[in-house]
Amino acid sequence: MNLYLLHKPYRMLSQFTDPGSEDGERRATLADVIDVPGIYPAGRLDHDSEGLLLLSDDGELIHRISHPRHKQPKTYRVQVEGDPDEAALQALRDGVALKDGMTRPAKVRRLAQSDLPERDPPVDPRRHPVTTWLELTITEGRNRQVRRMTARVGHPTLRLVRVAIGPWRLDGLAPGEWRRETLHAPRQPRAKGARHPARGKGGRR
Repeated sequence: MNLYLLHKPYRMLSQFTDPGSEDGERRATLADVIDVPGIYPAGRLDHDSEGLLLLSDDGELIHRISHPRHKQPKTYRVQVEGDPDEAALQALRDGVALKDGMTRPAKVRRLAQSDLPERDPPVDPRRHPVTTWLELTITEGRNRQVRRMTARVGHPTLRLVRVAIGPWRLDGLAPGEWRRETLHAPRQPRAKGARHPARGKGGRR
């Protein structure tokens, strides 16, 4: 089975068609950067988020990657406003209270630099003179979860890049680039009466 690793650029939809924006302006889609028939994304990234997106033509593989039951850890590099103190970082590690309940504990560390390509357009240094890069690893898939977590501890997310999903990493891919991997993992036995979706429905960040 084939798995495609794509570096989704900023302000690109995590789908192959644009249903239409409110202002009627055409938005970039996956079709602008990858032309492989019959593949679908395993999960999503928001329009304003960047980084690793996995795609496949195998419905069972998409299900195993994207379904919350499998708890694939996802790692993000996050540029936040301000300079979080240790109490804020510990709160993220312990779990924070969101409107939809407490988050699971996250792995969090401060980064001296992101080691990522510059975003176009970059975060405006005049509006945000002090920013900090963090690396967060979570095992949930709630809608815009990382952004809500950092906002909850007083440091809104300015830029969010997913760098890993389980064992798969963004390493070596520039925005818009992709590579194919061939997997030889055994198929999971299908439960009687179970149906596997044609495409995954992972949470967005």
